[in-house]
Amino acid sequence: MQMLNDILHELGISKVKLAKFLGVSRQMVYNYLELDDINKWPKDKKVLLLNLLGVKSVEEIKDLKIDTDYIMSVENRLNSLCEANSSEHNERTNIYHGLGKKQAELMHNIIDLMKENLDDDKSLESYHTYQYLYHFMQAMESSRELKYILAYISKSMGFSKPLEFVFDEEEQFTFESIMFSAMTLYHNGGASKSKIAESHRRFVNQIEHRMEEKLSRTLELNTIKVQALKELGYTEINEKNASEVFEKIAEIQSRKVCD
Repeated sequence: MQMLNDILHELGISKVKLAKFLGVSRQMVYNYLELDDINKWPKDKKVLLLNLLGVKSVEEIKDLKIDTDYIMSVENRLNSLCEANSSEHNERTNIYHGLGKKQAELMHNIIDLMKENLDDDKSLESYHTYQYLYHFMQAMESSRELKYILAYISKSMGFSKPLEFVFDEEEQFTFESIMFSAMTLYHNGGASKSKIAESHRRFVNQIEHRMEEKLSRTLELNTIKVQALKELGYTEINEKNASEVFEKIAEIQSRKVCD
């Protein structure tokens, strides 16, 4: 049964998604996967699983070749069933109002996977992982390279074709080549500890410098805000005076430039 768990993991099929496909609870999926033989599953659930995997018998599972084309074919079968499930579609309609089918399905899958991992999180590792992911997503629109990182991971895990470039092809090609070299170096331990330590020191210094600049900018803006409120005779920014206060802040900033 470990082989089936490994296959599901390679395919990116979560326990939540498999439960919905089989029409059972997530706990029931765990119970099925704890059995030592798929033939002990209820017959209708075993047939559904075999259809999903695109095989005719349990024996064929061990000969499956998990490549990009196979992953895509399984994903298409899974998505087709999800789209045909009208009750699930109606349930998502209000939650993801305004999104297209593909966008709603993608968001639904992401939330399902996150919920499953957070439910099983005993050490808070998943919590911190998704907290970093949230920060990553917040920064993604201001850095193209972050999108290239996602593309690299998708390709290296076999979810996307290696020569697929959905962003700037030249930049993405260069980034992926450099990323591959860096990951190869990391896994092979090819860099000396002293060089790694020096590189990390520069990394820390750069971050601390940015944080100092951000703090300095925040303090400067707070000082200007206090000055603007004082000149206008207000004690706080509210909905009624916000526009006037922001205009005054811009005026004070322009004075400093002229000075």
